[in-house]
Parts: sequence; C-alpha cells; structure tokens
Amino acid sequence: MRSALVVLTLAAPLAVASDSASIPAFSAQGPREGLPAPWRELVPPRARAAGFSLVDDAGVTVLRVRSHAAAGAASYALHADAGEHPILAWRWKIDRVVAGADLAAKSGDDFAARVYVFFDVPASELGVGARVRLALARLFYGATLPGAAICYVWDNRHPAGTAAWSAYTDRVRMVVLESGDGRAGQWAEERRDLVADYRAAFGANAVLHDVSGIAAGNDTDQTGASATAWFGDFRLEPRGAR
Repeated sequence: MRSALVVLTLAAPLAVASDSASIPAFSAQGPREGLPAPWRELVPPRARAAGFSLVDDAGVTVLRVRSHAAAGAASYALHADAGEHPILAWRWKIDRVVAGADLAAKSGDDFAARVYVFFDVPASELGVGARVRLALARLFYGATLPGAAICYVWDNRHPAGTAAWSAYTDRVRMVVLESGDGRAGQWAEERRDLVADYRAAFGANAVLHDVSGIAAGNDTDQTGASATAWFGDFRLEPRGAR
C-alpha cells in the first residue's frame, strides 16, 4: 500500500474521533459482509479495493481482509491518552506472506497484514520541510491529517524487530512484528508499548501525543499478489493489564 497515501486517506475520519480508549470489538458482532459502524473501509486513491468482512473463526467473529492486486484498511478514529493506555493488544493471522514485497522500496510496499497507529502531532513540532509537506497535504485532505504514525507489519523476510522509515515518508515508522510463512494460518498475539515504540521512532525526548486512530488491513497492489489477513479485537490498555 502506498504508505504516505494511506496516512492521508485515513486522516478523513479522525475529525469525528471518539473521546475514549475503547475500540469497538469485532467479536461483539455477527458475521457479515463489510464493516459495522463506526469502523470504516478505506482504500488508497487509484487502488483496487480490498474485500472486508466479519467472519466466524472457531466461534468468534473476526475481521477478514482479502487483497488481490488490491489494498485497503479498516479504520477507527478515537482520542486516547497514550500515557494512560500505552499498550495496544490484538491478534492476527495470515494465509501467506507477499513473496515479492520489499520493505525498503516503494515498488515493494506490500504486506500480508499491517496495523497503523496514528498520533495527533501538531505541525508546530515538525521541521520546516515536514511542516510544508504537511500543510500542503492538509489543503487537500483536511486539517485533521495526523502528523505521525507507527505501522506494524507482517513482513515476508525481515526479522521481527526490524524498524525502518516508510519508503514514502519519515513520518511513518515501520516495525516488523512477524515475518515469513512459518506461522501462516496460526493466530499470533501481539502487545505493543506505544510509548516505547513512539519514542524509539521519533526520539527519546519526543512529546507524547494522543492516539487519534488505528487501522488494520493488507495490500498487494504493488506486486499484484494475493493475501488474506484476519484480525481479532483491538484493545488499548493501561500498563500492567492482561
């Protein structure tokens, strides 16, 4: 997926963010095509839309995203204090990795699964060049465009723990959590300390800003491949909660 375009596209619903750390659970819904409100289906400009549905998995409703030379994410806008709820927990699985993907190249910016976390960073904290780019983008995409994001990915070959800037922008930090086909078809549980990841990406002394949204999906539009990802419920939790 075109990472920079994804950030721009996902900015639109942030203006109606819920002032809460609670994220609506897929498991509270029944199977259906599409997404229940307030989740939104979002697709980058000029990309074929991924397929979204809620499906039954061992008696639990989960989100399924299918991409065939396509891209898309399910997004939810919120307004949460990352200091009070620094842990993002979820589970995900894939059917296969995107074999031809390349984390470092725009032409290979495809992932079997990815999760974005957006932070409400004001333009005043950005460098001059970044402020200019953000100001121009906001003219087209709205004043609520987030200033920073972390993107957790299920990569094809880079080892878990690899972190790098998006091939499109230095305001999106890519972090590999799972890699390869070894766990394909199996659920992987994730717990991320957003405060630690934010400061690792943007500086140890960086001011921590509120979480303004999350998004989950996959993309194969650059490589033309096919991939399916499943996502369980997302939770923002206080540190120490299980």
